[in-house]
Amino acid sequence: MTSLDKRYDALVVGSGAAGSIAVKELTERGLEVLLLEAGRDIGEADFIPAPPSAPKAMSIGLGGRLRSGLRGQYIQARRAMFKDQTSPFLVNDWQHPYASDSEFLWIRGRQLGGRLHAYGRVLLRSSDHEFKAASRDGYGEDWPFSYADLAPYYDRVEEFTGLYGTADGLPNLPDGSYRGPSPLTTAEKEFKATVEGRWANRHVVPWRYAAPNLHRVPLGIVAARATGRLTTRTDAIVHKITINPKTGLADGAVFIDRNTRTEHRVRADVVVMCASAIETVRLLLNSGGTAHPTGLANSSGLLGRYFMDQTPSLLFGDDPHHPGAEAPEDPAPPDPYYPPIGGVYIPHFDNVDAKTANPAFARGWSVQGTIGRMPVPEGAGGVVGLMGFGEMLPYHDNRITLHARRTDAWGIPIPRIHLAITDNERALMRAQVRGLREMAEASGYRVNFAASALGLDSKRIWPDADPVSRAIFRLGIRRSLAMGAAIHECGGARMGDDPAKSVLNAHNQAWDVPNLFATDASCYVSNGGVGPTLTIMALTARACEFIAREHADGSLHRHSHSHGHR
Repeated sequence: MTSLDKRYDALVVGSGAAGSIAVKELTERGLEVLLLEAGRDIGEADFIPAPPSAPKAMSIGLGGRLRSGLRGQYIQARRAMFKDQTSPFLVNDWQHPYASDSEFLWIRGRQLGGRLHAYGRVLLRSSDHEFKAASRDGYGEDWPFSYADLAPYYDRVEEFTGLYGTADGLPNLPDGSYRGPSPLTTAEKEFKATVEGRWANRHVVPWRYAAPNLHRVPLGIVAARATGRLTTRTDAIVHKITINPKTGLADGAVFIDRNTRTEHRVRADVVVMCASAIETVRLLLNSGGTAHPTGLANSSGLLGRYFMDQTPSLLFGDDPHHPGAEAPEDPAPPDPYYPPIGGVYIPHFDNVDAKTANPAFARGWSVQGTIGRMPVPEGAGGVVGLMGFGEMLPYHDNRITLHARRTDAWGIPIPRIHLAITDNERALMRAQVRGLREMAEASGYRVNFAASALGLDSKRIWPDADPVSRAIFRLGIRRSLAMGAAIHECGGARMGDDPAKSVLNAHNQAWDVPNLFATDASCYVSNGGVGPTLTIMALTARACEFIAREHADGSLHRHSHSHGHR
């Protein structure tokens, strides 16, 4: 094993939503930072636009999934919103196996930027509707801070990334700091009028989305490199966080070069885990030792527990009243590789301030979709796609563990995912599918299918498709909408005020190891109905401000006493 000579102020593991913001915030505050990314580097060759082609009629579209599966992406190809364009930014499943006790769809990227190359650029704020949900209904725990504590960091991240949206004045979907408006299509405006006219508690707002990143390298990494204080190492698969036995503090990591298989040792004053919920938990479990026999920072026994994802549902159809496609004028600059984005979003509307009359479930669900934006042949109805995201409750038994026998292509034990749903989630998904269909039919759309992880809600699907394609679709849709399909997995190293009930404190700092932090979705206490990306970025900015302050005064380097540092 070779040892890199330089000792860094901070080591950041992972380069996606969390890691890219971490390196920016730390280097801009004067720290020398080493960024380790398990996947490859990216370059201009990854973003060469495909030659233009004639619009195709909306169909089941099995060809692209089959090609992706044959390339080794037999799990990634099942994702609900499949696009050939994003497949190169997702993993080869032969090299990156995982085990699950129940059906779980893990969609993941390994390259500089992680899943930032494959997500929809939608950035939404959470609120005390999420952070203080347990006080309202008694399920799980509250987060160890309030919306007011995180709001300045939301502002900071939004202003840095460049966000487009509208001020809607909804308490459970706080407004952001916008560069410009986010327009709706004509069909989306009519959908908004129909839904809000029929359901007074449902509010249809435009997407809030990030400006295109024409640098391709995540903006946070671009900013960090400009300081001259960032060292980036791609193809560096971290398999162990190392602990100094005398101090009990983290002192670096061991990683395997993805290509040469050689082992390297790196040293740092602070370690910041940004590898994604499952990978961060996997790495902490793999980093156990004499002082941490059940995994690093696991004195509570909760590392890996309270793992969650949002309950997925999906409706596709067409709008015969608005044939073709509409491209509203986008205030964001054009991107030669990715198409323009935008659409409609409906935040939680059940159990918002108080328990809704007669719901069969706790918490609630939200909707993200587009209407009339996708190119179709002339005369074809506008494409309607609506996806529902329900808030799964945190359960102690849902957890990530290490497989006792199986390893990945580099000999590292793979994660085993256990994520079981209860009657609460089943009732939630039935309500999601029923609600999506109600809104679509009220708007005069023709529904091709509506489904969730529980399956299709009707045998009548894809009326224009051939019988063979319909049969294949029926077999595959449930697996495409298995838990995990929301790609909003979180939890496993949750934050809290009590070291007996959490892994991290209110600043994403491990109770047991004061110079170890985790700022990705592993820190989540509950899930909510909005996507986690913006909250991950804001939490990271907040934690890194704390890290820089504590590093400067030496607080992070003192001898670790269990739970002694808050």
